[in-house]
Amino acid sequence: MTREEINEEKQKEIFREETKERTKKIIKLVLKIILIVVVLSTLFFSYTTYISTLKVHVREYRVINKKIPDSFNGIKIMQFSDLHYGTTIDYEHLEKIINKINERKPDIVVFTGDLIDDKYKITTKEQEKLTKLLNNINASLGKYAISGDEDKDNCYTIFNQSNFNIINNDYDLIYNNADEPILLVGLDSLITDKQDIDKAYYYFKQEVYNSNIYTIGLVHEPDSATDMINSYNTDLVLAGHTHNGNIRIPFVNIPIVNHFGGKKYNNDYYKINDTDLYISSGLGTDNSIGIRLFCRPTISLYRLSNK
Repeated sequence: MTREEINEEKQKEIFREETKERTKKIIKLVLKIILIVVVLSTLFFSYTTYISTLKVHVREYRVINKKIPDSFNGIKIMQFSDLHYGTTIDYEHLEKIINKINERKPDIVVFTGDLIDDKYKITTKEQEKLTKLLNNINASLGKYAISGDEDKDNCYTIFNQSNFNIINNDYDLIYNNADEPILLVGLDSLITDKQDIDKAYYYFKQEVYNSNIYTIGLVHEPDSATDMINSYNTDLVLAGHTHNGNIRIPFVNIPIVNHFGGKKYNNDYYKINDTDLYISSGLGTDNSIGIRLFCRPTISLYRLSNK
């Protein structure tokens, strides 16, 4: 073999070695990228599915209106909503939520729909335990509930047995050791086509009524608030259903997911004419997306004040 042939063979060997090294580096890089993607995906899934769905935040608001009677000055209303029991909410988690509610010592507790996830088949034993938990909620002036689009007959049974007043298309006058009450009105779900707003506001159709009574409306789907505001004298509306979008873009605070019945109103607060509309982000997750990101589950505390 000539010197030229030997040199040529050495050059080929060097080229093959360099190619092998480059190939090894590319494979290592690809494996690193895959590993990073897997780790980040696992962290994202874990955070959005388990961590961000379980850290319950208590939102506190001060509601000021001159129509609030003196006897209701400082009264605390606690709202919880969209439990979707059977998704990210189980017995132990709900027990902690109820402890948070009772720690605030609310005077009135309201639930604004979707108690049990519609895809979850709750057992008789679970239903009994859920009833016992809800019965442990303390509220000196009463506990009230309305139906969401996923609530079935077993939900009515649970609420009735846990001393909640179900006010679907109904109202109640709440007194606090004085002659001047406030009016609490509840609407059934818009999506189930059971809503009857005229029946709910029957108080204003009686021969004798107080046209200036402070009125609180409970509704599952917040877009229904339009009728409550335009047709009747509703001062405060509390809603749920939207989960405030489940996923929100930080800094600009824009919701990603829009639910039917909550396309017009999706954020946590709106001032519409003289009405305060608050929308709970809920506690559980729904089947349409099943995660939360930059949108913590909440219970809401409202302190009433007339000055």
